[in-house]
Amino acid sequence: MLEKYMVNDVLSQVNSSLGTYAGVIAQASCPEFRKTIQDIRNSCETFQYDLYKVAQSKGYYQPAEMATPEEVATVKNLFTQNN
Repeated sequence: MLEKYMVNDVLSQVNSSLGTYAGVIAQASCPEFRKTIQDIRNSCETFQYDLYKVAQSKGYYQPAEMATPEEVATVKNLFTQNN
């Protein structure tokens, strides 16, 4: 059971880091710095997805059910009506 908590904790931390990287990239004016952070973010995303697949395969994480096409259309309409 300890492994489950450790995996979920790492996933949570990685997800938080991804949000931070996005903010840094959005504000970076130096192209070389921006590219470096993008590369780090891409590696972090790959790690996150690989760990997610492990967590899911071991039953540590159960994703939400897939949205129906109608639910997707409803959400899409909500966002496109406001633009």
